[in-house]
Amino acid sequence: MPPPTVKTIRQIIFYQYAKIISESSGMGKKNYGMIMSIYKKLCNDTMSWSSSVREWACEREHGTECIYCGALDKLTTDHILPRSSGGEDIPDNVVSVCKSCNSSKGSKGLYEWRGLDAKDDHHRIAEGKYLKYLYSLHDKQGTLNTEVNTMCPLCTLEEKCIKGGHENKLTVYCIEGCFLKTS
Repeated sequence: MPPPTVKTIRQIIFYQYAKIISESSGMGKKNYGMIMSIYKKLCNDTMSWSSSVREWACEREHGTECIYCGALDKLTTDHILPRSSGGEDIPDNVVSVCKSCNSSKGSKGLYEWRGLDAKDDHHRIAEGKYLKYLYSLHDKQGTLNTEVNTMCPLCTLEEKCIKGGHENKLTVYCIEGCFLKTS
Protein backbone atom coordinates (compact mmCIF):
# COMPACT_ATOMS: atom_id res chain seq x y z
CA MET A 1 0.00 0.00 0.00
CA PRO A 2 1.20 3.51 -0.73
CA PRO A 3 1.64 5.95 2.16
CA PRO A 4 -1.39 8.06 3.21
CA THR A 5 -0.04 11.11 1.36
CA VAL A 6 -0.66 9.29 -1.94
CA LYS A 7 -4.34 9.95 -2.65
CA THR A 8 -4.90 10.53 -6.36
CA ILE A 9 -4.42 8.61 -9.58
CA ARG A 10 -1.53 10.93 -10.56
CA GLN A 11 0.14 10.34 -7.21
CA ILE A 12 -0.13 6.54 -7.29
CA ILE A 13 1.35 6.53 -10.79
CA PHE A 14 4.24 8.75 -9.63
CA TYR A 15 4.71 6.63 -6.49
CA GLN A 16 5.00 3.41 -8.53
CA TYR A 17 7.35 5.12 -10.97
CA ALA A 18 9.50 6.40 -8.08
CA LYS A 19 9.98 2.75 -7.07
CA ILE A 20 11.27 1.96 -10.56
CA ILE A 21 13.75 4.85 -10.44
CA SER A 22 14.88 3.83 -6.96
CA GLU A 23 15.47 0.26 -8.10
CA SER A 24 17.31 1.42 -11.25
CA SER A 25 19.65 3.50 -9.10
CA GLY A 26 20.56 0.43 -7.06
CA MET A 27 18.57 1.46 -3.98
CA GLY A 28 15.78 -1.09 -4.46
CA LYS A 29 12.00 -0.76 -4.42
CA LYS A 30 11.83 -0.88 -0.63
CA ASN A 31 13.98 2.17 0.20
CA TYR A 32 11.19 4.40 1.51
CA GLY A 33 13.32 7.54 1.91
CA MET A 34 14.64 7.38 -1.64
CA ILE A 35 11.22 6.53 -3.08
CA MET A 36 9.53 9.43 -1.28
CA SER A 37 12.27 11.84 -2.38
CA ILE A 38 11.81 10.82 -6.03
CA TYR A 39 8.01 10.81 -5.66
CA LYS A 40 8.02 14.40 -4.36
CA LYS A 41 10.27 15.52 -7.22
CA LEU A 42 7.95 13.90 -9.77
CA CYS A 43 4.92 15.56 -8.15
CA ASN A 44 6.65 18.96 -8.09
CA ASP A 45 7.91 18.67 -11.70
CA THR A 46 11.54 18.96 -10.57
CA MET A 47 12.17 15.48 -12.01
CA SER A 48 10.61 13.85 -15.04
CA TRP A 49 10.36 10.30 -16.18
CA SER A 50 12.42 8.91 -19.01
CA SER A 51 11.48 9.57 -22.60
CA SER A 52 9.99 7.06 -25.02
CA VAL A 53 13.32 7.06 -26.85
CA ARG A 54 15.14 5.98 -23.68
CA GLU A 55 12.56 3.23 -23.13
CA TRP A 56 13.03 2.08 -26.73
CA ALA A 57 16.83 1.94 -26.24
CA CYS A 58 16.44 -0.07 -23.01
CA GLU A 59 14.03 -2.43 -24.75
CA ARG A 60 16.57 -3.06 -27.51
CA GLU A 61 18.98 -4.29 -24.82
CA HIS A 62 16.40 -6.99 -24.00
CA GLY A 63 15.12 -7.35 -27.56
CA THR A 64 15.66 -11.08 -27.81
CA GLU A 65 14.02 -12.06 -24.53
CA CYS A 66 10.58 -12.00 -22.99
CA ILE A 67 10.27 -8.84 -20.91
CA TYR A 68 8.16 -10.75 -18.37
CA CYS A 69 10.05 -14.02 -17.84
CA GLY A 70 13.29 -13.82 -19.84
CA ALA A 71 12.46 -16.68 -22.24
CA LEU A 72 14.46 -16.46 -25.45
CA ASP A 73 12.19 -18.08 -28.02
CA LYS A 74 8.73 -17.76 -29.56
CA LEU A 75 8.50 -14.01 -28.92
CA THR A 76 5.31 -12.16 -29.72
CA THR A 77 4.01 -8.66 -29.12
CA ASP A 78 1.92 -7.97 -26.02
CA HIS A 79 -0.26 -4.91 -25.65
CA ILE A 80 0.33 -4.01 -22.00
CA LEU A 81 -3.16 -2.52 -21.86
CA PRO A 82 -4.98 -5.10 -23.99
CA ARG A 83 -6.50 -4.00 -27.27
CA SER A 84 -9.73 -5.67 -26.12
CA SER A 85 -9.83 -2.97 -23.42
CA GLY A 86 -9.12 -0.16 -25.82
CA GLY A 87 -5.33 -0.29 -25.58
CA GLU A 88 -3.83 1.35 -28.63
CA ASP A 89 -1.56 -0.37 -31.12
CA ILE A 90 1.34 2.04 -30.49
CA PRO A 91 4.96 1.52 -29.38
CA ASP A 92 4.22 2.96 -25.91
CA ASN A 93 1.75 0.13 -25.27
CA VAL A 94 3.66 -2.90 -26.54
CA VAL A 95 6.50 -5.12 -25.34
CA SER A 96 8.11 -8.32 -26.64
CA VAL A 97 7.02 -11.37 -24.70
CA CYS A 98 7.01 -15.11 -25.12
CA LYS A 99 3.87 -16.88 -26.27
CA SER A 100 3.43 -18.46 -22.85
CA CYS A 101 3.38 -15.14 -20.98
CA ASN A 102 1.20 -13.53 -23.65
CA SER A 103 -1.33 -16.35 -23.33
CA SER A 104 -1.16 -16.28 -19.53
CA LYS A 105 -1.73 -12.51 -19.40
CA GLY A 106 -4.51 -12.66 -21.98
CA SER A 107 -6.88 -9.71 -21.71
CA LYS A 108 -5.66 -8.60 -18.28
CA GLY A 109 -3.75 -5.47 -17.45
CA LEU A 110 -0.23 -5.82 -16.06
CA TYR A 111 -1.19 -5.42 -12.38
CA GLU A 112 -4.33 -7.53 -12.61
CA TRP A 113 -2.35 -10.32 -14.30
CA ARG A 114 0.24 -10.64 -11.56
CA GLY A 115 -1.93 -9.43 -8.67
CA LEU A 116 -1.31 -6.96 -5.86
CA ASP A 117 1.24 -9.16 -4.10
CA ALA A 118 3.52 -8.88 -7.16
CA LYS A 119 2.89 -5.18 -7.89
CA ASP A 120 6.58 -4.43 -7.38
CA ASP A 121 7.93 -7.43 -9.30
CA HIS A 122 7.43 -6.25 -12.88
CA HIS A 123 10.29 -5.59 -15.26
CA ARG A 124 11.09 -1.89 -15.12
CA ILE A 125 10.68 -1.40 -18.86
CA ALA A 126 7.20 -2.96 -19.02
CA GLU A 127 5.98 -1.25 -15.87
CA GLY A 128 7.51 2.10 -16.80
CA LYS A 129 5.88 2.06 -20.23
CA TYR A 130 2.58 0.98 -18.70
CA LEU A 131 2.58 3.72 -16.08
CA LYS A 132 3.33 6.40 -18.69
CA TYR A 133 0.65 5.05 -20.99
CA LEU A 134 -1.94 4.91 -18.20
CA TYR A 135 -0.94 8.44 -17.17
CA SER A 136 -1.68 9.65 -20.71
CA LEU A 137 -5.05 7.86 -20.73
CA HIS A 138 -6.03 9.33 -17.36
CA ASP A 139 -4.88 12.74 -18.57
CA LYS A 140 -7.14 12.46 -21.64
CA GLN A 141 -10.00 11.22 -19.45
CA GLY A 142 -9.49 14.01 -16.89
CA THR A 143 -9.04 11.59 -13.97
CA LEU A 144 -5.43 12.23 -12.91
CA ASN A 145 -6.49 14.19 -9.83
CA THR A 146 -9.33 11.83 -8.95
CA GLU A 147 -9.29 10.20 -5.52
CA VAL A 148 -9.86 6.48 -5.02
CA ASN A 149 -13.39 6.61 -3.62
CA THR A 150 -14.50 8.39 -6.81
CA MET A 151 -12.79 5.82 -9.05
CA CYS A 152 -14.23 2.69 -7.40
CA PRO A 153 -17.60 2.80 -9.23
CA LEU A 154 -15.76 3.04 -12.58
CA CYS A 155 -13.33 0.22 -11.83
CA THR A 156 -13.80 -3.29 -13.22
CA LEU A 157 -11.39 -4.62 -10.57
CA GLU A 158 -13.46 -3.43 -7.59
CA GLU A 159 -14.48 -7.00 -6.74
CA LYS A 160 -10.82 -8.05 -6.52
CA CYS A 161 -10.12 -5.16 -4.15
CA ILE A 162 -13.08 -6.10 -1.95
CA LYS A 163 -12.01 -9.77 -1.84
CA GLY A 164 -8.46 -8.72 -0.99
CA GLY A 165 -9.59 -6.38 1.80
CA HIS A 166 -8.57 -3.26 -0.15
CA GLU A 167 -12.02 -1.73 -0.63
CA ASN A 168 -11.83 2.07 -0.91
CA LYS A 169 -8.04 1.96 -0.61
CA LEU A 170 -5.69 3.22 -3.27
CA THR A 171 -3.90 0.38 -5.09
CA VAL A 172 -2.35 -0.07 -8.52
CA TYR A 173 -5.69 -1.57 -9.57
CA CYS A 174 -7.10 1.96 -9.40
CA ILE A 175 -4.87 3.16 -12.22
CA GLU A 176 -5.79 0.38 -14.66
CA GLY A 177 -9.23 -0.85 -13.57
CA CYS A 178 -11.31 1.84 -15.23
CA PHE A 179 -9.79 0.93 -18.62
CA LEU A 180 -10.07 -2.85 -18.42
CA LYS A 181 -13.16 -4.58 -19.71
CA THR A 182 -14.48 -7.54 -17.76
CA SER A 183 -14.13 -10.88 -19.46
